[in-house]
Amino acid sequence: MDESRQMPEHDPSPDPNQPRLRIGFVLTPRFTLSAFATFVDVLRLAADDGDGSRPIRCRWRVLSPDMAPVQSSCGMRIEPEERLGDPTRFDYIITVGGLIDGGPGLSPDQAAFLRRAALARVALGGLCTGVFAMARIGLMDGYRCCVSWFHHQDFLAEFERMRPVSDQIFVVDRDRISCSGGVSAAHLAAFLVDRHLGRAAARKALSILMIDEPMAGDRPQPGLPLELNARDPLVRRALLAMQQNLHAPLSIARIAKDLGVGRRKLERHFNADLGLPPADASIRIRLAQARMLLARTDRTVTRIAEETGFCDASHLIRVFRETEGTTPDLWRQNRVPLAQDAP
Repeated sequence: MDESRQMPEHDPSPDPNQPRLRIGFVLTPRFTLSAFATFVDVLRLAADDGDGSRPIRCRWRVLSPDMAPVQSSCGMRIEPEERLGDPTRFDYIITVGGLIDGGPGLSPDQAAFLRRAALARVALGGLCTGVFAMARIGLMDGYRCCVSWFHHQDFLAEFERMRPVSDQIFVVDRDRISCSGGVSAAHLAAFLVDRHLGRAAARKALSILMIDEPMAGDRPQPGLPLELNARDPLVRRALLAMQQNLHAPLSIARIAKDLGVGRRKLERHFNADLGLPPADASIRIRLAQARMLLARTDRTVTRIAEETGFCDASHLIRVFRETEGTTPDLWRQNRVPLAQDAP
């Protein structure tokens, strides 16, 4: 594949009788209905004037090798509209994932269809855990992909040589697009609408869906609980990287490099937003995880030290005593159980 190729460009003089954005959907067993429906709704609202829902400027079809209904993770079924056929009739083929262990995954026919699309240089995308399905058949090799923070470790466990992006709502890497699911599907769809139909169409679709404005792909993913409440997007993304690598903490220089900034710039942003350097923030996040494990599990201090990135139990005990004034074991014995600690 020509890795220099970019995504399909907006045609400045499109045929008025043809849709300017054509998308085919491949649904995996137990796919996430909300991500699929949200993405389609943006297309639907951008495709016509008002909310007429006519597929004039956009066209979308659910594809299938056998036309059998596909069951979503919530139990509802979607009826396919077309057989797989020739992938070049679409600008994008989007794979919609769902439950990681929800079934057999892509069928051989679906996998062959996606590989044909890749060879034909049709842009491919993954919604929610759709990138898992694509990675399993080798279609994400050499590409960056977006994975929800909730499934970050699941992805690493299955694809050891790949490093997913879990601090952004969606990722565009040449002719691959992916998003973390949920409302980020709307923002990825709006990105494509903006690219092919214009910004006004994208904003109109989101407005009708009561979404304030389009979000850029590098917006931090919401939802991941953090020990520190940061407002600066750069700081939030750095905190997410720390949270996602508790067992093997990244150096501050590595985090800054991954975020595309210098270490000094990252430190300035941390000091301005949180009043402490990144290294101290990393310690606080790891200590918060250690306290949670002490409170809610019976794991040993040695095991907890390993899982939270401390050198050994002695290192955790020393840092814990400096901040809490006691050892982890005594803290665990003397703390008052809270309601949320109950299983």
